[in-house]
Amino acid sequence: MFKKFTPSTDIAGQTPPKSSVQRSIRAAVLQQWKIGPETLEEIWPKKETLIHVKCREHISIYSVQSVPLFFQHFDGPFYPTLRLLHQYPSILPKVGIDRGAIRFLLAGAPMMCPGLTSAGGYLPPSEEALPKGTAVAVHAEGKEHAVGIGITELSTEDMRKLNKDVAVEIVTHLGDDLWALQTL
Repeated sequence: MFKKFTPSTDIAGQTPPKSSVQRSIRAAVLQQWKIGPETLEEIWPKKETLIHVKCREHISIYSVQSVPLFFQHFDGPFYPTLRLLHQYPSILPKVGIDRGAIRFLLAGAPMMCPGLTSAGGYLPPSEEALPKGTAVAVHAEGKEHAVGIGITELSTEDMRKLNKDVAVEIVTHLGDDLWALQTL
C-alpha cells in the first residue's frame, strides 16, 4: 500500500473533519482496536484537531499535530501506524512469523500459512481465534516489536487446518514509505 508513497505527489489535500465525523471515527477505532477510551485519549486527545490527509488510491491518513496516527483504505478498517503500534503494542491482536519469512515481509509480500504455523511462528490459541478480515500486528521470531500490520485472509483456525495459501495480507511494514514518514 505504501511501496512508492511520496508526500509531495501522493497527497491530494489536508482538511480537518467535522466534529461529528471525528466522533464517528473515535467510535469506530474503539470498536475495532483492543483499547479503552482512556488509551484513545492518550493517543488522540479530544482537544486536539484531527487532520484528514487524502492520498492517492483512496488512502486516508489521519494525523494529530502533523504526526500520522492511523490510516484507512476506502471505507475499510482503521489501521494504526507502526510507530503508534510500537508505543501501544496491545492495540491489535498478535500473530508471529518464523525467521524465514522476515525478508519476504520486509519486501511487502503477503504472509503464507506455513510461516505462521511453523515452529517459529505464532497464532493465537483456539479460544482466542481470529476471524477472517481482522487487522493484526505481525511480529517476527526473536523481535520485540511488530514488523508489519496486515489483515487476515483466513481465520486462524483455517490457517492451522489448511497450512497453505495466503494467511495475512500486509498493509504496512517496517521500512516502507509510511514508516519513513515521521510528519506530514
